[in-house]
Amino acid sequence: MIPIGDEIRSRRVPFVNYALLAINIVVYFMTSLPGDRFFMATILDFGLIPAQVFGAAGAAAVPDFFTSMFLHGSLVHLGGNMLYLWIFGDNVEDALGHVGYVIFYLAGGILAALTHVLLNLQSTVPTVGASGAIAAVLGAYLILYPGSHVRTIIPLGFYIRVAMLPAAVVLGFWFLLQLFDGVLALGAPPGAGGVAFWAHIGGFVAGVLLAKLFARKPERYGGPLY
Repeated sequence: MIPIGDEIRSRRVPFVNYALLAINIVVYFMTSLPGDRFFMATILDFGLIPAQVFGAAGAAAVPDFFTSMFLHGSLVHLGGNMLYLWIFGDNVEDALGHVGYVIFYLAGGILAALTHVLLNLQSTVPTVGASGAIAAVLGAYLILYPGSHVRTIIPLGFYIRVAMLPAAVVLGFWFLLQLFDGVLALGAPPGAGGVAFWAHIGGFVAGVLLAKLFARKPERYGGPLY
């Protein structure tokens, strides 16, 4: 299932979400255009390497929790993350407020990255991407707008259908898929690459837990807009 939109319109302009989209896109093209050598050097310097967090690097690795959130490994990686952020981020910002959304997004990304690090302490593979923070956005959306419907592409072999599905179905399926793949990835060797599924899982759970903490009172933001 591929979400392409939802039915909720923001009550205010989501300046922060627009800024996050722009920063991620600009950073990707700034780091990828000069060539593979520059791109790989950037990933190694600013990506999050789990083995360094509790290793000799120590505190020097802390900034990588932030910088890694704005790096992406490929155009497909960037495009998929930005699609989810575009669809769900504006409504979460609407509920949390601009400042609250900034804090929530960064906190969700850090908790997502920390989950990945704790389950991959020996890994020397740099972790990059906004997907952990965006997973937190998805978790918050599910809590804040449980009655919303999401316009979704459903591939059925050679036939493709577009349908409005409950957010709980779309986001619940996404989470279960991450959980299934995350469990399978637990047996991977420390140096193995691939998708950081546990960052997605940790981010989603963090978003669910943080949503209530950061959300404005219903009378201030109007509550869920169905």
